[in-house]
Amino acid sequence: MRGLTPKPLSALAFGILVFFSSCIDSKEKDSSDWPTYGGNYAGNRYSPLDNINVDNVTELEVAWMYNAADVIEEGQFPRQIQCQPIMVDGVLYGTTSKLKLFALDAATGEELWKFDPQAITHGYNSSSRGLMFWQDGEDRRVLYTAGTYLMAVDANTGELVESFADNGRLDLHIGLENDRFAIKDLVVTATSPGVIHDDVLVMGSTVSESGDALPGDIRGFNVRTGELLWVFHTVPRPGELGYDTWPEDAYKKIGGANNWAGMALDKKRGMVYMGTGAPSVDFYGGEREGANLFANCILALEVKTGKLKWHYQVVHHDLWDLDLASPPNLTTIEHDGKEVDVVVQVTKDGLVYVLDRDTGESLFPVEERNVPTEGLPGETPYATQKFPLKPDPLVTRQVITEADLPDSITFPELHAKAKERFLNTKGGEKFLPPSIEGAWYIGISGGAEWGGSAVNPQGVFFQNVNEMPWEIKMVNVAEQLRETTSLGSKLYVTNCVMCHGVDRKGDGSEFPSLVNIGEKLSRRELFTTIRNGRGRMPAYQHLSYEEINALTAYLSNIEEDQPKDEHTDDGNVEQKSKDFPYKPEYNRGRGGKVNIDGYPAIDPPWGTLNAIDLNTGDYLWRVPLGEFPELTEKGIPITGTENTGGPLATAGGLVFIGATQDERFRAFNSKTGEMVWEYQLPAGAFATPISYSVNGKQYIVVAAGGIRFGKKPGGNYIAFALPE
Repeated sequence: MRGLTPKPLSALAFGILVFFSSCIDSKEKDSSDWPTYGGNYAGNRYSPLDNINVDNVTELEVAWMYNAADVIEEGQFPRQIQCQPIMVDGVLYGTTSKLKLFALDAATGEELWKFDPQAITHGYNSSSRGLMFWQDGEDRRVLYTAGTYLMAVDANTGELVESFADNGRLDLHIGLENDRFAIKDLVVTATSPGVIHDDVLVMGSTVSESGDALPGDIRGFNVRTGELLWVFHTVPRPGELGYDTWPEDAYKKIGGANNWAGMALDKKRGMVYMGTGAPSVDFYGGEREGANLFANCILALEVKTGKLKWHYQVVHHDLWDLDLASPPNLTTIEHDGKEVDVVVQVTKDGLVYVLDRDTGESLFPVEERNVPTEGLPGETPYATQKFPLKPDPLVTRQVITEADLPDSITFPELHAKAKERFLNTKGGEKFLPPSIEGAWYIGISGGAEWGGSAVNPQGVFFQNVNEMPWEIKMVNVAEQLRETTSLGSKLYVTNCVMCHGVDRKGDGSEFPSLVNIGEKLSRRELFTTIRNGRGRMPAYQHLSYEEINALTAYLSNIEEDQPKDEHTDDGNVEQKSKDFPYKPEYNRGRGGKVNIDGYPAIDPPWGTLNAIDLNTGDYLWRVPLGEFPELTEKGIPITGTENTGGPLATAGGLVFIGATQDERFRAFNSKTGEMVWEYQLPAGAFATPISYSVNGKQYIVVAAGGIRFGKKPGGNYIAFALPE
């Protein structure tokens, strides 16, 4: 049986669990479980368990560890684990770094089975941030995405459910058909799970952010069969609402506007709520004049039909990669003396929108203000943008000025280097259009990211955020192409320069250097990486064999294999430069994350954990999250660090979170923000923790996969509990 590695005692225990769980209504799991991404359908990352609380949290110890690390073969790089696992009826489900799905005894961490998708799916190697669970009697399924496929795996055996889609696999290209490209050759996956209600599975997607991006349409499928039920077009078609906010027939060449961060479900209303991302391409919108609905929108859709109930656009004509990168929360608050059901959406630039769940109207004032409109040639920036007046932004610096640079006394070298770089760019105001001269922005890598937010029943909202400056300097693609002579170099300019820079040095953090990459990877390994993708790098399956071979030769510094200009028309390289003539350049000294000598190039704090009373819109507390020990030893107050992975709130008055570069796992007092416990992990936990109980014992579990921020690899799921 493929992927099944049973152990006799565990299998017997698992069978008993299945027998008893079949008597439980699958739609209303016990509160001791963690059955969905975010813990409940509302996505609130809140546990009602209080066995672990403020009074005893210091007694926490490791209850078990499960090794989810995969073998790293020659020529491969280690991958992150970003998965927030689920726990149903005493069984915990999660994924390894290579997206093997496993089931564990949630009390002991003993493996029950493991499913390996690599034997049956090839191509884009995606990340998995969470799973879905569905049950009808003894038909129990775990659904998750690996590569371009949504897998339905039998939760009892670890085998594919052959009655679902194509023998257990649903091709995520289905429903995205258009006249632009042969869509089978283009990237689509889903890093975050969808939601399931009344046998309807609603899915978002992750697509390319370049000119070859597929549409980001939202789709509904039958969870039993995989049949496509409906499609909501995020770039509208003729006759659909929002079509007039784009140039004519924009849907034929503009992609993106996708929901990649996750969704929240209101079962009573039969509604699903989500945020969408920017349209392609990032940072230049000359081909998409207008407001661009339904990109950068909070959407409310009917689950059964996909019909739009309302939309709320937070950024018009996005030029700053301001995707709604965090899943929304659903909660009920008291506002103007009455209870109101709301959807709460936080943004990458740290804004918090609190909207009426039925109407989409903001409960707090929001102003539409004029913003700069002087853009690149061919660009028409939108004249106004939204500015919420309450709550105050989670990111306190919405515009970076010279006064925000590191203090010259505390950080003299950092200050000098940051000042020299900052003064070589344009002065900032919010929503300044990208330019050749460049400017510094907050929001491209947080504010708030995909780890999500936590909300307790009292309406207190907990969110970790980054304050990380990015420098965006645009480059003229046509000019760069004129300076190149070979097909490989032209393909590099049109496909790779955005992340790795003209000099191939990357940014030293998110985007690795490709200098001398041919000495690290063989030609075959490079070819496979370009073709199939790796980590956050998408697959370039739209490139022909000859084009990938030419790009591989270029990266390997092999000139004799390089076809010259006369062959470039085969890959439409020149046409791509006409469609999207400007791209940002991310590399040291010219763009990307401004991280100098290992530290963000602005004054601390660099990462915070925040608590907001949604009933009033007022902050309860804000504290630094994470530290650089070498700075603390010098007597510098805790600075916070860049962080990825969300919080978990509990009825025990605690907020648990990993996420930080210092590779620690912490608990904070949810009322005061005081840190009350911390644990040094074997590797960083760049994922969101969960909590559940088995036989009355409460556990806190987090994936410590490492890798991110240049940290060492890990691979363990770690469960914490109180001693017996």
